Amino acid sequence: MMSYLPDEILVVMALRDEGGHRLEAAGAQVLYTGLGKVNAAYHLTRQLSVRKPAVVVNMGTAGSQVFKRGEIVACNQFIQRDMDTSPLGYARFATPFEDTPIVIEHRPLFTALAHARCGSGDSFVTDHDPDAGEVVDMEAYALAKVCLLESVPFACVKYISDGANDDANDHWEENLHRGAEAFVQIFTNLIDKPTTP
Repeated sequence: MMSYLPDEILVVMALRDEGGHRLEAAGAQVLYTGLGKVNAAYHLTRQLSVRKPAVVVNMGTAGSQVFKRGEIVACNQFIQRDMDTSPLGYARFATPFEDTPIVIEHRPLFTALAHARCGSGDSFVTDHDPDAGEVVDMEAYALAKVCLLESVPFACVKYISDGANDDANDHWEENLHRGAEAFVQIFTNLIDKPTTP
């Protein structure tokens, strides 16, 4: 795994309640975007116009019917699960009139973790469609696309907070903050450790 100086890493989260206070205490620079793809794209683009980090790392919660609640999963493939212009003859998840691939892929950074495709959309999933990715969230695709267009390395780690099913809202609220310790450890592992003579 590559390593970085702390100020070379920009951690991006939707909400501070997902563990941001713990990351800040560990020395991370954290950008909070709010919920959804529009907020995510706006706030990250604005930040990158001021300063481009060596890597953007999205940390936060996600739902899944493939992975168990409490698992930490890395994502390096992303789709926009609520983009559907198939009535116009386009493939599901494809954005018409642009060259962006249906699946945005970034180089894996967290190779020791299980990997999944993340489907992002502006809805909280309570009826998971497996075609929409093994994990679902509301921001990662937008962040991955901004980084692709701006030529900034991007990585993503998700804490599985719910099963993307009928109980998802209760489980998400209950587990929102529980990934914080794992996120701090992941951030710490990314930091370049000075060698002792």
